[in-house]
Amino acid sequence: MSALRTEHPAMATSTGAPAMGLHAVGKAFGHVKALTRVDLSAHAGEIHFVVGDNGAGKSTTLKILSGIYRPDSGDVRIHGSAVQMRDAADAHHFGIAVVHQDLALVECLDVATNMALGAIPRRGRFMLDRRRMEQEATKVLSDLKIRVGSVRTQIGLLSGGERQIVAIARAVRMNLPIILLDEPTAALGVRETAHVGDILDQLRAQGKTIICISHDLEFVFKYADRITVMRLGNSVATLARENTTRDEVVGMITGTIDAAAARGR
Repeated sequence: MSALRTEHPAMATSTGAPAMGLHAVGKAFGHVKALTRVDLSAHAGEIHFVVGDNGAGKSTTLKILSGIYRPDSGDVRIHGSAVQMRDAADAHHFGIAVVHQDLALVECLDVATNMALGAIPRRGRFMLDRRRMEQEATKVLSDLKIRVGSVRTQIGLLSGGERQIVAIARAVRMNLPIILLDEPTAALGVRETAHVGDILDQLRAQGKTIICISHDLEFVFKYADRITVMRLGNSVATLARENTTRDEVVGMITGTIDAAAARGR
């Protein structure tokens, strides 16, 4: 797979600690407490899902992981070391690629250009290397078995599902060790959802750390290694997929099951 060869010093040495995590993270917006305490750890070669009801704090958690928000308390940790991220550029420096729910694609630009945004190949200092950009986009799409017609097709001409897949392919093209996804199957049909699952399996096999927010518990239980359940701004439990059931997770999301009894399993 074509890759951007960018060094990320903070990722260079593994200590055996989780590749990425949050420790006792809290976040408020004025008088509204979005997060009270969130603890999360995700390892290399793991697909880690974060689930919870609307208002549980999932999106705020992802925005802290991606550098968009800074926590009021607690730490963001990379390989066990606390890091400070002020924006998405800092997240990229620490080896983090993000697929947001709004996709952040530019409709008037074509597939190849959208996939290169933030890391456009150049010839010399100022010249866009259009040929390389199209070759890299074509290679990544081919490796992921994604068919969207020509890489010169404008994003605005693609279906919602095709745009979602292109956004995921853009994150893959960056070849960073950590990938965050916010509801990656929300706009997809059954076949496209399965394709996203296949891509996640490929990334796990490559040793990537994948943290994924999803409301689709069928998808979660098919592809998760571990699941963190959030409720009312707190992470209430983290469970291995094989050690829990959908009913138990739903019970923890709704508060009808005591999550404390499930911690550490």
